[in-house]
Amino acid sequence: QVQLVESGGGLVQPGGSLRLSCAASGSIFSLNTMGWSRQAPGKERERVATIIYGGSTSYADSVKGRFTVSRDNAKNMVYLQMNSLKPEDTAVYYCNALIRANLYWGQGTQVTVSS
Repeated sequence: QVQLVESGGGLVQPGGSLRLSCAASGSIFSLNTMGWSRQAPGKERERVATIIYGGSTSYADSVKGRFTVSRDNAKNMVYLQMNSLKPEDTAVYYCNALIRANLYWGQGTQVTVSS
């Protein structure tokens, strides 16, 4: 019904930057909340960033000041700009969408921070 496809992951050195993109398609409604979560092996999935339709954002304390989430509503795109990356940021990053009380995830994109 709703498809989310993440892209932009890869290998980056500590202190580097990476931008993740999420393309949403299908039954997309104008009023929704988007966000990013991540999960590393052996750890719980962690919410990283959330952005509502109007643009207000919130971040996990672990990424606050380093990550920025944004969206292009006309294109149904959501982005996560990641700066000052740390090894502990290594995880599979998932795009999330809350649409009419239904929660969706993409397949994820791997981000590896290593020197």
